Amino acid sequence: MLRVTAHIAIDEREIEEQFVRASGPGGQNVNKLSTAVQLRFDVRHSPSLPDDVRARLERLAGSRLTRDGVLVIAAQRHRTQARNRQDALDRLLDLIRRAAVAPVKRRPTRPTKASRERRIEGKKRRAGIKRLRRAKPSFE
Repeated sequence: MLRVTAHIAIDEREIEEQFVRASGPGGQNVNKLSTAVQLRFDVRHSPSLPDDVRARLERLAGSRLTRDGVLVIAAQRHRTQARNRQDALDRLLDLIRRAAVAPVKRRPTRPTKASRERRIEGKKRRAGIKRLRRAKPSFE
């Protein structure tokens, strides 16, 4: 079991890893070894996620989520398979932790009377300055 938060733990069997050839750094190994990792996690059918976290995770995943609700994370930053594997897992856990934080509901506020008066006073001052610039030309 992978501990995500105090209330959420994911079974390792829910995570599927596939190793593919990576582009980028790797020297001679880049054409021989499959060091890149494609991590797949079925968000829609996971029994480990509460419904509200699942909905937020689907929104956060964006284009990484397939039509079937499978989250795909590709990791190929590092030269070794083990480090790419850990990187993909860390990114998955980070995404789930961010989805687990419920957004704070916004409470509408109103400006104070003093701030409204300051705003009006500033507008009057500005209007006065502009009024002085509109001096009518005298034809003397």
